[in-house]
Amino acid sequence: MKTVIKLEEFGLFALGIYLFSLLNYQWWWFLVLLLAPDLSMIGYAFGNKAGAFFYNVFHHKGLAVLLYMTGCYLQIEILQLIGIILFSHSAMDRIFGYGLKYDKGFKYTHLGEIGK
Repeated sequence: MKTVIKLEEFGLFALGIYLFSLLNYQWWWFLVLLLAPDLSMIGYAFGNKAGAFFYNVFHHKGLAVLLYMTGCYLQIEILQLIGIILFSHSAMDRIFGYGLKYDKGFKYTHLGEIGK
């Protein structure tokens, strides 16, 4: 089952790359911004509960799609970019087994415990 999930997430990551290609940004922006959502891990400096909250907000695909669709509707390309980056980053994380976090600690995710 893990292989199926990884393949699905790879497909979603490829979709993010395709959607980025439709924007008027140079490719280096995608590479530079792709890891930006991980800055949300700073929330863990304030405890597991705050860390999980901030991490999950910046890794939630629903929010990413909402931002992208709002950007499309309002024709605001930077909002589309933010949505694509959040979406692509979340898919990439899930390929590597990093899911949404529980407030027990960083290694406890909806995909299972990291490192097991």
